[in-house]
Amino acid sequence: MERVGCTLTATYAHPRPAPTNFLPAISTMASSYRDRFPHSNLTHSLSLPWRPSTYYKVSSSTPSVAPYCTRSQRVSENTMLPFVCNRTTFFTRYTPDDWYRSNLTNYQESKTSRHNSEKLRVDTSRLIQDKYQQTRKTQADTTQNLGERVNDIGFWKSEIIHELDEMIGETNALTDVKKRLERALMETEAPLQVARECLFHREKRMGIDLVHDEVETQLLTEVDTILCCQERMKLHLDKAIAQLAADRASQHELEKDLSDKQTAYRIDDKCHHLRNTSDGVGSFRGVERVDATVSVPESWAKFTDDNILRSQSERAASAKLRDDIENLLVVTANEMWNQFNKVNLSFTNRIAETADAKNKIQTHLAKTLQEIFQTEMTIESIKKAIKDKTAFLKVAQTRLDERTRRPNIELCRDMAQLRLVNEVHEVDDTIQTLQQRLRDAEDTLQSLVHTKATLEYDLAVKANSLYIDQEKCMSMRKSYPNTLRLVGFC
Repeated sequence: MERVGCTLTATYAHPRPAPTNFLPAISTMASSYRDRFPHSNLTHSLSLPWRPSTYYKVSSSTPSVAPYCTRSQRVSENTMLPFVCNRTTFFTRYTPDDWYRSNLTNYQESKTSRHNSEKLRVDTSRLIQDKYQQTRKTQADTTQNLGERVNDIGFWKSEIIHELDEMIGETNALTDVKKRLERALMETEAPLQVARECLFHREKRMGIDLVHDEVETQLLTEVDTILCCQERMKLHLDKAIAQLAADRASQHELEKDLSDKQTAYRIDDKCHHLRNTSDGVGSFRGVERVDATVSVPESWAKFTDDNILRSQSERAASAKLRDDIENLLVVTANEMWNQFNKVNLSFTNRIAETADAKNKIQTHLAKTLQEIFQTEMTIESIKKAIKDKTAFLKVAQTRLDERTRRPNIELCRDMAQLRLVNEVHEVDDTIQTLQQRLRDAEDTLQSLVHTKATLEYDLAVKANSLYIDQEKCMSMRKSYPNTLRLVGFC
C-alpha cells in the first residue's frame, strides 16, 4: 500500500548541518512515519511548494532534483493538494535502518513464538503425564477395591459351598435312613426295594457299561429271595419326611444364595480383570447416576450368615433324627445274608474292574491333554511368529511405498530397492510357510481334541458306572437290615 504525503528526498543527498530554526533531518523521522499518514500540523505552510530544498541545502556535487521539484511545484500550484506523492518516478519510502530493524523485529517475533510454542509443548506433555498417572492411580484403587470385594464374595461362597455339601450329605444320609425306615415298615418289602433300586440305578449306566454282568444276575436273584419286612415307627417316619422338607428348604436357600454369589463373583471378577485394552469396554453415559443397590456390606454378610446358621440348625436336627431312626431299624432274615454277601462280592469285583479301566483311561487322557497343551503352545508360537513377520513385511512395504515418491532421476533401481523387494518376497514366503504350518498344527489339534472327547466320554461312562455301583448301590446296601430284624427278633 502506497503512503500519501511521504517525502521525495533522494537517499544520496547528505544534508548539511541546519540552523536551529530548520526542521530535523528526514532520516531521523523516517521510522516515525512508518505505517501511518503524516499529520496535517506541519511547520511549513500548506501553500508552499513541496520541495526537498525547502528543508535541506544540498552541495553542488550531488545531483540536482530541480526537475522533479519543478514538476511537483506545478502540480501543487495547479491542484492545491499538498503532500501527494508523484509515483511517475522512483522514490524510497524507508531507510536501511528501518529495513534492518524490521528484519530484527521479525526474527525476535519468530524466536518468541517458538519459545512460547516449546513452553506450551513441555507444559502440555507434563500435564498429560500427570493426568495419566492420576487416572492410573484412581483405576488401581478401584481395581484393588474390586479385588477385595471378590475376596469377600469368594470367602462367603466357600462357606456356603462347604455348608451346602454338608447339607447335601446330611440330606442324602437322611434319605437313606428314611428309606431304611420305610423298609422296616414292611419287613418283606425293604430288602426287595433295595435290590430293585440297585437294579434301577444300574439301568442308568451309559454306553458300553450297560451290560448284563454278574452283579445284575445276583441282584435279580436277591429280588427273588427276599421274603418279608416288619413295619416300624411311623412317627419317626413322619418326622423324617418333615425334616427332609426342612433340609431341602435350607438347601434351596443355600443354592439360591450360592447362585447369586457365583454370578456376583463372576461379574466382579470380570470387572477386576477388566483393563483399558479389554474387549467389551464401552461408554455408558449416566450409569454412574443409577443406584440399584438393595443392601449394604453389613446386611449382605448377615443374610448369608443367617442362611448358614439355619442350615446348621436343620442339619443338627437331621443328624439327631437319623440317630433315632438307626436305633429302630429292623434287620433282615438269616437266609438273605448269603445272597446279600454274594451281591456285595459281585459289586466289589465289578467296581475293581471299572476302577482299573477308569485309571487307564485317565492316564491316556492326561497324556492327550499334555499333548493338546503342547500343540496349543505351538500354535500360539506360530501365530506370534506370523504376527512378528507381518510387522517386518509392513516396514519393508512402507519403505518401498515411500521410495516410490523419490523425484525424477532419484527413482533409482539401486541395491536398497532390490534388497527391499527381496525382503518383501522373503518375508511373505516365510509368512506363507508359517501359515501352512499353523494349519497343520490346527489339524493335529483337532485330531487330539477328538481323541480327548472320546476318552472323556468313556471316562464319564466309567465314572457314572462307579458312582452308581460304589456310591449309590453300595452305600445303599450298607444300610441293609440285619438277620435278627428279618426274622422278627427285636
